[in-house]
Amino acid sequence: MRAFLDNLRLALGTFLGNPLRSLLTLLGIVIGVATVITMMGLIEGLRTKVNRDMGRLGAHTFQLTKWPAGGFGRFNWAKFAKRPDIEMDDVRAIEQSCPSVGVVAPADDEGGQKLATVNAETRPSVRVFGTTTTYPMTSGIAVQSGRYFNEVESLDGRHVALLGVDVADTLFPGIDPVGFEVRIKGRPFLVIGVLQRRGSFLGMVSMDNQAIIPLRVFQQLYGKSRSLDVDIQAKDPSLFRKAQDEVSNLMRRRRDVKPDEASDFELHTNESVTASFNQLSQVITIAGVGVCLLSLVVGGIGILNIMLVSVMERTREIGVRKALGARRRRILGQFATEAVLLALLGGTLGVGLGFGLVFLGDWMVGFPMSVPPWAVALALTMSCGVGLLFGIYPAARAAKLDPVEAMRTD
Repeated sequence: MRAFLDNLRLALGTFLGNPLRSLLTLLGIVIGVATVITMMGLIEGLRTKVNRDMGRLGAHTFQLTKWPAGGFGRFNWAKFAKRPDIEMDDVRAIEQSCPSVGVVAPADDEGGQKLATVNAETRPSVRVFGTTTTYPMTSGIAVQSGRYFNEVESLDGRHVALLGVDVADTLFPGIDPVGFEVRIKGRPFLVIGVLQRRGSFLGMVSMDNQAIIPLRVFQQLYGKSRSLDVDIQAKDPSLFRKAQDEVSNLMRRRRDVKPDEASDFELHTNESVTASFNQLSQVITIAGVGVCLLSLVVGGIGILNIMLVSVMERTREIGVRKALGARRRRILGQFATEAVLLALLGGTLGVGLGFGLVFLGDWMVGFPMSVPPWAVALALTMSCGVGLLFGIYPAARAAKLDPVEAMRTD
């Protein structure tokens, strides 16, 4: 222990004697560790956001759709596009033939839409949803002012609309839009309600920049030859899995899918979307660690260089210490300790910088970024490992110096 404390004291003295050189040597380590801390904070924040946003959806609800979950990952989209569309006949069959299903809510949507009034208009970024009266039960939406459209308005395809808060604020700043008229794709719609604010999904897509209209009038505007997304809620949480099996079996029968063939539709739950995102986040995590390692290798080369310079500068000192009885392992331990301590200092500065960037991102964009403790431990362990790896050679070289020859060096 005493030897280790002596090595530590000598290492600190070396750093304090050349502070600028030491800091410049640490840049690679600092950047690498800061990168991994920031990326892990971002991924952890995304994971928290996904779980929170998924929790906003209706309880014991799943979705029947043509497309894979969430769009996370790489898919053969051309293959999925060839699948049969999900139509209203499928929706009616589910309602009639699946006893464990309680609520069925078909929906379709079109993004990049512009809504307008006589005095204002939105950017072409509004997502227009067409759906039925059951949609609030499965989607987690609620009406802030006004009301939702009723069954008569839905079946008749009345030109009524509910606006998200962002759309309402843009078109009707400072006033309640209920009772006023908006135009969607050039057609007049009576505003009957404003939705409660929901924030953004995954911190990227606003859930308030939308409008909801009856499905029948939506199909009149955008066409019927489109696949529906169907939210399905089981009658009871205990029937959740059974309801999924009933819907899956029904759809396979309706499409004549053979027992040994894969289904030509998808059933998504909150868990499946979250699992899909987690798979993507694992890839990003591995990539982030790879970037960190690359930067740490660059930093390690800097440590190797500075330690070799340090050995050359202190050749006479090493000779004197060996002449006074310092053993080879003591010299080896001294320089190895300096290398590890140098890398650990860089790792600590990198962790501090990473936390600063995470805090800045959270403060500026309101994203729930957080750094998991394992990321800090990993970053510091990797930096110490790099310091030890690249410090071994200079330390071994110093330990092998002949004391007589070393003392002759000017």
